[in-house]
Amino acid sequence: MIRRTSLMALAAAALLAACATTPAPAPLTDTLARDPQLSTFNRLVAQAGLADELRTAGALTVFAPSDEAFKAVPAKTMEALAADPAQLKAVLAYHIIDGRVTAADVKPGAAKTRQGASLALAKAGSFVTVDDAVVQQADVVATNGVAHVIDRVLMPPKK
Repeated sequence: MIRRTSLMALAAAALLAACATTPAPAPLTDTLARDPQLSTFNRLVAQAGLADELRTAGALTVFAPSDEAFKAVPAKTMEALAADPAQLKAVLAYHIIDGRVTAADVKPGAAKTRQGASLALAKAGSFVTVDDAVVQQADVVATNGVAHVIDRVLMPPKK
């Protein structure tokens, strides 16, 4: 009897702990801010003035480069983006498409970005690519869309 009561108490405590550690649903800005591997992306989104856009209602899909992806970008390019807010905003907007596109929903083809150019989406089994980037973590769900962590920073085509 005591053993059974102890097991039930332990199970209840584990259930409560699991509930306490599950983050509440939040918009993309807040959901992505919780992920430590996206600190550079989050900082640049704020710097470019895109945080409110990622917080608004409406379905969006964000292809968020990891911190490792940003480390691969030449320092000169990062400095140029930091010095040109309009170009930084354009590069980040190239990572955002309208609509909620989960990994299961990806169909090969072009998807128009918020920047105006199109990204090439492809899928083979559970393997998803965006231009020349690979999705490392798919389906980070938010109240106003979904994000996918990618292994490269995508640069829009030159006009």
